[in-house]
Amino acid sequence: MTKPISNLRNFTIGRGTELRCKGWRQEGMLRMLENTIANGEKPEELIIYGGSGKAARNWESYHAIVETLKALENDETMVIQSGKPVAVFRTHEDCSRVLCANTNLVGKWATWDHYRMLEAKGLMMYGQYTAGTWAYIGTQGILQGTYETFAACGKQMPEGDLRGRIVLTAGLGGMGGAQPLAVKMAGGVCIAVEVDRSRAERRVDTGYCDLICDDPAQAMALAREAAQNGRQLGIALIGNAAELLPRLRTMGLKPAIVTDQTSAHDPLNGYVPAGLALSEATTLREKDPGEYTRRSLDSMSAHIRAMLDFQRDGAIVFEYGNYLRGHARENGVANAFDIGGFVPMFIRPSFSRGRGPLRWICLSGDEADLRTTDATVQAEFSDDPLLRTWMDMAREKVAIQGLPARTCWLGMGERERLGALLNDLVRSGKVAAPLVISRDHLDTGSVAQPTRETEAMKDGTDAVADWPLLNALLNAACGADLVTIHQGAGSGMGGSISAGHLLVADGSEGAARRLAKCLHVDPGIGVIRHADAGYEDAIAARDAAGMRDPMQPA
Repeated sequence: MTKPISNLRNFTIGRGTELRCKGWRQEGMLRMLENTIANGEKPEELIIYGGSGKAARNWESYHAIVETLKALENDETMVIQSGKPVAVFRTHEDCSRVLCANTNLVGKWATWDHYRMLEAKGLMMYGQYTAGTWAYIGTQGILQGTYETFAACGKQMPEGDLRGRIVLTAGLGGMGGAQPLAVKMAGGVCIAVEVDRSRAERRVDTGYCDLICDDPAQAMALAREAAQNGRQLGIALIGNAAELLPRLRTMGLKPAIVTDQTSAHDPLNGYVPAGLALSEATTLREKDPGEYTRRSLDSMSAHIRAMLDFQRDGAIVFEYGNYLRGHARENGVANAFDIGGFVPMFIRPSFSRGRGPLRWICLSGDEADLRTTDATVQAEFSDDPLLRTWMDMAREKVAIQGLPARTCWLGMGERERLGALLNDLVRSGKVAAPLVISRDHLDTGSVAQPTRETEAMKDGTDAVADWPLLNALLNAACGADLVTIHQGAGSGMGGSISAGHLLVADGSEGAARRLAKCLHVDPGIGVIRHADAGYEDAIAARDAAGMRDPMQPA
């Protein structure tokens, strides 16, 4: 049995221009895998974020993936089943180099119990979103989407932003850790409850949060003082959300916005029940997982009830897609879904137009390449004020984690322009090495998740999973370097189907061709999905892009 890398402080990410593989497409995949693990929350266990989201099934599989990538020919494709490489097929040069399916179980069997039985036997892993797609870039990966959400919240305020407003939330893990900085970027003050002090300390160390409090009264006083003076501030309050949210309300806190990004999708490995220290939670989880899960669900119910109370007080309250409402409703909180989801409340107009989160990664490891790409993107999209504001703030406030990377939201047509620009930078030698383009799974056409991205669809097709599968098929047909399909992810077992991809811009004509095709169909199927549901802005976007509706006369 191949052992884990013994000292992960010595775990390195490939950088520079030297190839270990037979082409940049394979080398790009290898560096993205290494970068994902290096940025993970528990890299020694290959866990990247979200409680148990992994990049490879186990260390034996990881080493096999690495060696296969190094030997993979330019006309071969590696096939990966839930983090384990199972085959290499001769395909063709424009075909995907890696195809991967993670955590996919047939409907009736897509339960935590059945999954955990398979996981215990070493037969599956939980791929989450960007963990199993090898596209994780650290906390920045979720930061801009979180900023876009809080900026949309701010537009509902009289001032048009969050200045002078307090946001109360919980969870500072791999996804939630972006919240304090995102709130600050939108002008506000954030109190983020976090049960694990080490996570809070990590967010302070990386500049995503300003300070840590153990006393709720002190956190309230600091937040109120900052809000009254129009100052932005991110506070991590140590404690359990199910206990602290109702306590803060009793103490008189009146936040403008309340949300949550704990890993509530997984009641066993992601959420910590009230009344337990972390060490006690770990012991109970191992000793009696059934009792642990029962206590988690009871705590989620208390958590949601506190959020409902804040909503009755007049706060804007929403779930951030972690299935907290679903677990609470299943556990007896009948009105849990009186709380809305963030996509129908704030993001759907962007998705309808094919706009969503794109990212690029500098394989050279050179920060100068990131500065070059940033300047190029800002010049190309200078007419987008939200993007311009984001890029200015990101350069100043976002720490680089692993390989230099940037994320930004771009729409239909804009992504194709970006792909061509980045490939030209590589071709002309303006950057030192190729770039990888990817995105979150949380995008316009790449996920079906009825409690998040596809909640409250206009035509009632919230649970129709054909669309992300078509997204994956289209990306594979167009030659995306890596294509993945996942089940579960942020909503928990049985809750979603999604697709991800990686695209290598190596400056070649082949890359230019693949980028143009993939970056057209990838958001394009999202526009089609929303047009089919009857959204007028999606119909307009479809027609503007020249995409024909086969059901209409030519």
